[in-house]
Amino acid sequence: MNRTSRMRRILGLILMVGALAFVLASCAPAKAGTSYHSSLVGTGWALLPPILAIGLALITKEVHSSLFAGIVVGALMYTKGNFHATLDTIMQDGFLASLSDSGNMGIIMFLVILGVIVAMINKAGGSAAYGKWAVKTIKTRKGALLATFGLGCLIFIDDYFNCLTVGSVMRPVTDTHHVSRAKLAYIIDATAAPICMIAPISSWAAAVSGYVKGYNGLALFIRSIPFNFYSLMTIVMILVLTIGEFDYGPMRTHEYNAVHHNDLYTTADRPYKNADEQLSDDSNGRVADLIVPVIILIIACVMGMIYTGGFFDGASFVDAFANSSASLGLSMGSGAALVLIVIYFLIRRTMSFTELMNCIPEGFQAMVPPILILTFAWTLSKMTGLMGAADFVAGVMKSTAGGFQLFLPAIIFAVACGLGFATGTSWGTFGILIPIVVALYPSSGSNAALPQMLVISISACCAGGVCGDHCSPISDTTIMASTGAQCNHINHVNTQLPYALTAVACSFVGYIIAGFTKSALISLPLTTVITICVLMVLRSRARKLDYADEVADGEIPAK
Repeated sequence: MNRTSRMRRILGLILMVGALAFVLASCAPAKAGTSYHSSLVGTGWALLPPILAIGLALITKEVHSSLFAGIVVGALMYTKGNFHATLDTIMQDGFLASLSDSGNMGIIMFLVILGVIVAMINKAGGSAAYGKWAVKTIKTRKGALLATFGLGCLIFIDDYFNCLTVGSVMRPVTDTHHVSRAKLAYIIDATAAPICMIAPISSWAAAVSGYVKGYNGLALFIRSIPFNFYSLMTIVMILVLTIGEFDYGPMRTHEYNAVHHNDLYTTADRPYKNADEQLSDDSNGRVADLIVPVIILIIACVMGMIYTGGFFDGASFVDAFANSSASLGLSMGSGAALVLIVIYFLIRRTMSFTELMNCIPEGFQAMVPPILILTFAWTLSKMTGLMGAADFVAGVMKSTAGGFQLFLPAIIFAVACGLGFATGTSWGTFGILIPIVVALYPSSGSNAALPQMLVISISACCAGGVCGDHCSPISDTTIMASTGAQCNHINHVNTQLPYALTAVACSFVGYIIAGFTKSALISLPLTTVITICVLMVLRSRARKLDYADEVADGEIPAK
């Protein structure tokens, strides 16, 4: 199919869905006494806009138009197809509301500053120097992958920070050892949200604790860690895939091309290829020119987060993290780090002040693609919120909770996965589901004993939210993992999805076991064994496909 024909089919599909949304909205009478217009609000139709956007993105391989189509369909449904009201909803309640949100702007500022810092490191020759050192030190692909995994585990404070830092540090190393950009993006993404979700001191722990009312939120979060099967099984999968040296699904094709054909991208779309070619090979660059700025950035961001949590006003370190604002803390910390890094490079005399300032527009330009995708994703989330997706999910949860107590963790996990995938936000999933789950187990006070089923159910909610955030193409973490790896975004989504679904299936079984046994000592080992067994079966099939490809390429003779 040529490009023109494909674009016509895509346009036709968008128009058909838009027409369906218009008809549905027009036929739906307004609800009396409500601020919205359509009775579709609060029903299952509220999930149509994000599902449409995700489907189009996977089919068309184009993110911006797919997200915009979801936004338009959501606005049409919300306003019953009124043109002026639709336009007002898209701009006022969508884009402007998203960009005027202080939390969102904090993330954008952090992205821009991080882009500037990375540009300075590259210009100084720090990345090139680190790459040369890594070539001498890390001898194998397995070592490069394990080093990337290890660094991802160390940066557990925040997933945004994790994605971009690990990508900028490890990309030269993995490129040297012919690791595909899709595989790098997967490891970055799999050690971002999943690692933060099992770290007691992280922005994620603070978010989850903040949604819990009536119990000690941090204590509940810590007790739920052994039951967070999706995060833990994702870690198990990385280790098994890396040590076993195999891949499956679309990832196998990307890795085969990287190893056998030195093609790190596989597809023709290589949006960051020119940026890679502009890396400085300055002989004056040292490994310290990468390590020192990263350390400064880590320390400054930690200080920024605990500052927003009141650490310098007398709060403990843990309480400061629990009450911190991730977006404000990261933007403040990265801003302070940028100043210190400029001073460092001036002292080192690797660049002049003018050269350092020239890195500002370069860094901003490098972050334009993820900022655009994030803006569209946030706006789509606003449309989903206007359509009352949260009310619909809350109703489904309350209606199914009563008669399925032993299966409740598995049900919560499945609902959280679907909601997180459709909306692209794990924290939004926590905000919707955690209060519902806590309400199922009334508390007598903040020091009340924690029911074991509440602990398991909260862990299922957290795991499902992480899963949705991990594999949704409209998730900000997924977008930033693609950015950190400098990988085509849809390639990252397509290659990661089979891995995520494997972890989902094994985790779902784990929550059924946990619901009956109520014991992490039983359910966690069993879930781990199930995951490893599934991967061994997939490994056998992947080896057969690798052999067939090598024979087809003439690299080995057929048996």
